[in-house]
Amino acid sequence: MAVDLSFYKSAISEEIRDEGRSEGRSEGRAEGIAQGILLFLARSGVDVPDEARERITTCGDPDTLNRWLLRAPAAQSVEDVFAEE
Repeated sequence: MAVDLSFYKSAISEEIRDEGRSEGRSEGRAEGIAQGILLFLARSGVDVPDEARERITTCGDPDTLNRWLLRAPAAQSVEDVFAEE
């Protein structure tokens, strides 16, 4: 019995796969930036409460994460990272 696999070679199927790849890359970048923020804070001895850690690791907005990343090296507290938010 032959199974029709033509859908998997179609343009719509490729588009769906490309979208999934793009989403995966975006999520991976966000996770990497979040880990960078936490690494800077840990290296500086800044205490990161669970609520702040969750806020950082669950943020999916690259612009917000990049702002936090730029603030993290000079932060004296986790509140410094979230300033003006």
